[in-house]
Amino acid sequence: MMRFASTFRFASPLRDAVTSTRFDDRPPICDYEGSAYQSEFWEKGEREYEDGAEAIALKRLVPRRGELLLEVGAGAGRNTSRYAGFERIVLLDYSHTQLRQAQARLGWSGRYLFVAADVYRLPFVAGLFDAATMIRVIHHLAAVPSALAQIRAVLRPHATFVLEFANKQNLKAIGRWLLRRQAWNPFDVQPVEFAALNFDFHPALMRQWVRDADFTIRDQLAVSYFRLGLLKRLVPLGWLIGLDARAQWTGRLFPLSPSVFVRAQAPGGGKVAPPGKFFRCTACGCDDLKDNGDHLECPECGRRWAVRDRIYDFKEPL
Repeated sequence: MMRFASTFRFASPLRDAVTSTRFDDRPPICDYEGSAYQSEFWEKGEREYEDGAEAIALKRLVPRRGELLLEVGAGAGRNTSRYAGFERIVLLDYSHTQLRQAQARLGWSGRYLFVAADVYRLPFVAGLFDAATMIRVIHHLAAVPSALAQIRAVLRPHATFVLEFANKQNLKAIGRWLLRRQAWNPFDVQPVEFAALNFDFHPALMRQWVRDADFTIRDQLAVSYFRLGLLKRLVPLGWLIGLDARAQWTGRLFPLSPSVFVRAQAPGGGKVAPPGKFFRCTACGCDDLKDNGDHLECPECGRRWAVRDRIYDFKEPL
């Protein structure tokens, strides 16, 4: 059962609909349950430029084809169709609201599997996925190394991991700091938490964390350089996206954009999930869960995990 929950105020138009759930044995979790993030931020928030720029970055970094992809923090499935070359996609999010919106967007195809869980306790056996993405998620994580370790564990040898993070060393932040309109130093490698569970990260520190999680960095793109209201009002959308597409390559040397995309690769060797194995109990680690239709049951610890509306729910046991 849930042991402690609290609500923070966020620097966002959706702050009243976003909560932070804190458990006594893991970091706090940013919960978009009940929020209108997809409709208010993406569909009504004039974010067509950011969405288009991110689509280009994903096309450049995500493998063209594969068997099984894990989308961490999939939300309402905004990016899911961009992984069209994969045979199956697992959409993982902590919010049931977001997953139901993704179902409405994508339909009930057997190609998609919807899982409610948090990134600190992934409910999958080791070596299962040949690719994973985590876009616009890590800026809500208070324990990045723990999350990266979990993702690394469920990836097969040579798997690709595409990560997006909010870059504290961006041009706007540098300018504000030089003009003394901002207290925190964008060149300091430590993360800055500008609102509760909203972090900006220094590229050098993020790259180090990725390497510490046993990944090799293969590429890095700087995305959304032109994320300014005035530019988006004055410059045609297609021009902005085209300029961004050209500017993204600067991320290989000097990522000064507000958003940075990293393509990393797991090393060779290591575990590959045995045939037929998929879920594991997040409480005891058992990988032999029994499917009882409306719930999965762990034969080792007896915990049961609900299956409701085709969503596998690993947030809390029944």
